[in-house]
Amino acid sequence: MDSVYIHVPFCKKKCNYCAFNSKIGEENEIENYVDALTKEILSKKENCKLTTIYFGGGTPTILKINQLEKIFNALNENFFIEENSEITIEANPGTVDEKFLFGLREIGFNRLSLGVQSFNDEILKILGRIHDSKIAVETVQTAKKFFDNISVDLMYSLPNQKISDLKNSVETAANLEVQHISIYGLEIEENTNFEKLLKAGNLNLPDNELSEKMYDFIMETLPKFGYRRYEISNFAKKSFESRHNLGYWTGRKYFGFGAGAHSYDGKIRTSNICNVQKYIEKVFAGENISEVEEVITKKNAMEEFCFLGLRMVEGIEIKNFEKLFGENIFEVYGKVIEKNISLGLLENSDGKIFLTSHGMKLGNMVFADFLF
Repeated sequence: MDSVYIHVPFCKKKCNYCAFNSKIGEENEIENYVDALTKEILSKKENCKLTTIYFGGGTPTILKINQLEKIFNALNENFFIEENSEITIEANPGTVDEKFLFGLREIGFNRLSLGVQSFNDEILKILGRIHDSKIAVETVQTAKKFFDNISVDLMYSLPNQKISDLKNSVETAANLEVQHISIYGLEIEENTNFEKLLKAGNLNLPDNELSEKMYDFIMETLPKFGYRRYEISNFAKKSFESRHNLGYWTGRKYFGFGAGAHSYDGKIRTSNICNVQKYIEKVFAGENISEVEEVITKKNAMEEFCFLGLRMVEGIEIKNFEKLFGENIFEVYGKVIEKNISLGLLENSDGKIFLTSHGMKLGNMVFADFLF
């Protein structure tokens, strides 16, 4: 295993679209969680090297610098962190200042992922974000003093969003010269405020035609600013692709620590209990906190190799499939591949199978064909 994910399930405020395992935490609960998380990490006696570490949430920067350092020290104690490792922490504008960002670099973080979502103040209010566009811009500018690898998250197909709003957000992020931009279309998730508003008829979402125009604008615009699309929702300047996320998409093994975190050892995927208080109690009691979520059969592994690999612009290498599974990909998925090539969604070229530009729009439809 060469990757670790650390889950920090706390936020200052729950966003209206968010279905992640996160909550507003009290100071005492957060302190107990950090202690439990540290104890969980130290309980895993693994002699392996780490090339990527990712602190996600929630909002990891809701923790204090000394708390983040405590977690990082536990990782250092139990793993060998390679010198050129990519070490990412997610942050929200409004939760970090110059002193805090300096502290993050001192701990060892070298990549910052900022959840901006939009540079339109009215849309940020609708989303339930704690920052405005001015704070977002200032946060990026300050972060550039300490980090030379910054990612910004944006969203489209948002309530009341116009093409002009999206244009402003995309161009603002690009002009700030960050190294990486992730941009996601809004999906209405269960048990969110947006789901309630939608059911009540109080959510003004863009129609399909406008959403498609937004998508096309993103695809046409970001390359003009030097961002290469390398995965369905991710764009990067040269050599700044997210190494941690590439690990997920290429099926690498990883540890997950914290409430609701997942781990994968190549054969079994496990998940920790999501409830924060139960997680804390069980860790302190020395009880089991994880359960087997899925045993990965050969069939599962082949499916995942295909639909995760196809998320990437470069697609999947035909020879790698045979090397991993001892079977020719066309003998297993020949009909599926031929069908999607005939629909203009897949292409087979230079020893690779990959989504066409049209296929990228309809990726989920293609992925579903590989699950049978």
